[in-house]
Amino acid sequence: MKDYIEGLHHITFIAGDPQANLDFYTGILGQRFIKKTVNFDDPGTYHFYFADYNGSPGTVMTSFPWPNATRGKSGAGQCTKTLYVANENSLGYWKERLAKFHIPFREKKVFSKNVLEFSDPDGIEIEIHGLEDYPKVAPWKNSPVPTEHELLGFFGVTLLLNNKAETANLLTSVMGYELKASEGNRHRYIAKNSGLASVVDIIEDPLAPAGDQAVGTVHHIAFRVPNDEAHKFWRERFINAGMTPTPFIDRDYFHSIYFRTPGGVLFEIATENPGFDKDEPLERLGEELRIPKQHEIIADKIAKVVQPITIPNPIEFS
Repeated sequence: MKDYIEGLHHITFIAGDPQANLDFYTGILGQRFIKKTVNFDDPGTYHFYFADYNGSPGTVMTSFPWPNATRGKSGAGQCTKTLYVANENSLGYWKERLAKFHIPFREKKVFSKNVLEFSDPDGIEIEIHGLEDYPKVAPWKNSPVPTEHELLGFFGVTLLLNNKAETANLLTSVMGYELKASEGNRHRYIAKNSGLASVVDIIEDPLAPAGDQAVGTVHHIAFRVPNDEAHKFWRERFINAGMTPTPFIDRDYFHSIYFRTPGGVLFEIATENPGFDKDEPLERLGEELRIPKQHEIIADKIAKVVQPITIPNPIEFS
């Protein structure tokens, strides 16, 4: 049993219009649409999943699209940036692609590495970090983005905290992350395996106003563990560390526990099993509306309530 967390499983945010959300992540960012389902707690609302071809943990971006909901404000106590990664020599391609679709971006350096920064249609802040060497993921052959330039999953996340001490201690003393570098008020923590989606950056700003969670903000970030046995180990470990994790929750494609960190960010621990091909073949992921087991009795009603969407044609976004 590994006594450290290996990295992120997925990131979940609140979106607005479902079609705009779908068009952006599949059409422009070129991720595969791997699951069309609904929110467990609000079955009249979609839950979308975007990832590499296989739906590999560490590549999965998920959204709750709530049409006509109010716009939130990113701030302290939240994950404020999602960090993707691409090959260093692909950043030129991504600058051209963002400009082609009239998406404003800016170039910057973070810990001496080149980064592109921009936002999705709802205001979710995204960065693409260019790296020379990074774990390979399963390319989606139908992506509008050429394989050599596809996003390689997550690099990590950025958290904005008024005080980093307790969250930093949770990462290092409990979850096995290591402080690798500091640059001004940015502090980089990396999982011991240093692989896919292994980075957590904390920006500490005592004066930053608290975030307001609604459309355009990250709802939670999920870390990955391999299976249910590891899940039990980690739940007990978090309890011993003073956290108050939820009971185990079956999310159909993974099993989860949740807890609020000292800095206010909602953490989830998700298993890698059973996977996104549990209820549809790998080659057909995302094609049909999948209803969670607990809501199957009202499946017909749900199908009539959710807003119709059209899967983007990759050719139109090439």
